[in-house]
Amino acid sequence: MSKIFKAVIVGAGPAGLTAAYGLSRQNAAVVVLEGDPEYVGGISRTVNYKGFRFDIGGHRFFSKSREVEDLWTEVGGKDMLDRPRSSRIFYRGQFFNYPLKPFEALSKLGLIESILCVLSFLKARLRPTANPKTFEDWVVNQFGQRLFRIFFKTYTEKVWGMSCQEISADWAAQRIKGLSLGSAIKHAFLSWRKPRNKDRKQIVKTLIDTFRYPRLGPGMMWEAFARKIRGFGGQVLLGRRVTNCRFDSDRDLWIVTTRDANGHVEEFLGEHMVSSMPMRELIAQLKPAVPEETIRAAQSLRYRDFLTVGLIVRDQGRFTDNWIYIHDPSVQVGRVQNYKSWSPEMVPDPAYSSYGLEYFCFEGDSLWTSPDAKLIELAKKELQQIHLADSADVVDGCVIRQRKAYPVYDDSYQKHVDTIRVTLERTFPTLHLVGRNGMHKYNNQDHAMMTAILAAKNILAGERRYDVWGVNQDAEYHEAGAAGEQNVNTSTNAPAETALSTI
Repeated sequence: MSKIFKAVIVGAGPAGLTAAYGLSRQNAAVVVLEGDPEYVGGISRTVNYKGFRFDIGGHRFFSKSREVEDLWTEVGGKDMLDRPRSSRIFYRGQFFNYPLKPFEALSKLGLIESILCVLSFLKARLRPTANPKTFEDWVVNQFGQRLFRIFFKTYTEKVWGMSCQEISADWAAQRIKGLSLGSAIKHAFLSWRKPRNKDRKQIVKTLIDTFRYPRLGPGMMWEAFARKIRGFGGQVLLGRRVTNCRFDSDRDLWIVTTRDANGHVEEFLGEHMVSSMPMRELIAQLKPAVPEETIRAAQSLRYRDFLTVGLIVRDQGRFTDNWIYIHDPSVQVGRVQNYKSWSPEMVPDPAYSSYGLEYFCFEGDSLWTSPDAKLIELAKKELQQIHLADSADVVDGCVIRQRKAYPVYDDSYQKHVDTIRVTLERTFPTLHLVGRNGMHKYNNQDHAMMTAILAAKNILAGERRYDVWGVNQDAEYHEAGAAGEQNVNTSTNAPAETALSTI
């Protein structure tokens, strides 16, 4: 007779592994099914190429959730480094420190452009768009049309592959919440004072000066999670692509079917199922099938894909930032990472650096399907064009493709997600959605972890005491009440970062 697990968990990213960890350390039998044959961590994995390590997207370990911070300390231990944050914006052939420094911005934009930006800002504040529905409307209301064009439009449209008029305003509200010209200026003038520990929760998450980071990249954390889960008796199985998720109502059990690279089929039985797979894929696999309206809603969800061209470069000291946002429209690259600045141990030889040039695309488009050699040549050319290195200093490279890196937040996504959520909660009470793709909800890894922490607590309690959808963008859990929101945690943030927010 097949073993019956307390939970079958789909996906070994931050959400799936956190759920498995929370359950297995309470002696609940779990199995994690991951399609990747080599890596855990999902988009938070670390790819090793000839000893040079590449972080897919760049993952800061900083959270306003004490519970998440404590979990990183518990699992990461002495391998967690404290790292200084350093980033810039490249625009019109110039570099701007980020967070923006007012006097530098004034001098580089020029007096006339600076005056026009201020006038544009004042106009937007005096005559804002009522009930903004798009990303552009929301940002222009907050910063003015000229600053929107300089520090938001180009980068955001590179990331999402669509006009800022097609992106939902609620995504802007989530990602740029708490930021303003005033907060950026205040931070710039006060940045000399290193924040005390008690101040960390008060700092806007995109303006923090330091963050923690595993010395060998984020994958090191998720590999440690997997080891601990196995040590608790749980299973983490790689190379198992989930092909079917069926609920047997007669036995109140989930039957999850996988297929490996050799075509071998396995079935896993669980009292609960925790899914971090893309919502669109989940709905297509569910049995019994959900109503046609829900299927159409899932098919309407879209995803943005992503590739990193990893370059090994002779270090000439020209690029010491953690990352640089590329707002210049003359190049296709959206952001450049310097992994050596994230941790010196990301490179095996200090004479070299490992850079990651990030290109946002859709699976199947001309960029995604370009041969690796062509992409490496493009990256070398653009690296020189943005003055970070000479092409001749690049000695090797690789290409890392990431499918469904970011759920798309168009003007109709929330309606579709709501339709799916209502159906699943009514029909499958032992199905738990967690994480970015699992919930089609923008989040960073700490936010994904908190949704998984709450899902594990619900499973252990045998009832839905916590609403995972109540986790906010600071990875804090809030419960709505008559008097407003109340934080009920006992102890209790990157693709797309705009100029003033993070992937």
